[in-house]
Amino acid sequence: MTGGVLDEKDKVRRAQAGDRDAYDDLVRLYQRAAIRVAATIVGSGSAADAAQEGFLRAYRSLSRFDPGRPFRPWLLHIVANAAKNEVRSSARHIRLEARAREVRIDVAQLDDPAVRSEEREQLVAAIARLSVDDRLVVALRWFEDMTESEMAEVLGVRPGTVKSRLNRAMTRLRSTLIQEEANDE
Repeated sequence: MTGGVLDEKDKVRRAQAGDRDAYDDLVRLYQRAAIRVAATIVGSGSAADAAQEGFLRAYRSLSRFDPGRPFRPWLLHIVANAAKNEVRSSARHIRLEARAREVRIDVAQLDDPAVRSEEREQLVAAIARLSVDDRLVVALRWFEDMTESEMAEVLGVRPGTVKSRLNRAMTRLRSTLIQEEANDE
């Protein structure tokens, strides 16, 4: 089979049948996305571990995956939950300023080449100050370029809920950026 979706479906089907190489191919295909999603929740220092935990959980749950559905949202939902669990179980309480320095989202994916490096740093810091749920919805939309229906599947909510969550997260992000700008003046 050729073509992205057909290849993915074939790999998923083979992985469900016990083909570890097929699952390794899926891991390679979605590893960067999984790490980016995890980084928005746990920070860059623990993102790879959280993503790895998500991949392990997904592998153990492959038999319950519906091959008629897209794999990526299902996988990223599991990765996001693994990252949230890591945050909850962590005994460390990192101050927001420290987290802002720790989180390094690949903001180069923003399509606006006019955004200067300093503005990117401010954006990364502002995103890091958002709640875990707000960071996740912003990351899924702007860094993973997911549709509302894909985001709904990752988040385990209805598409209308995604729209309102994204709107609220963006409002909070704008407020944070405006506040930081006022503090700089």
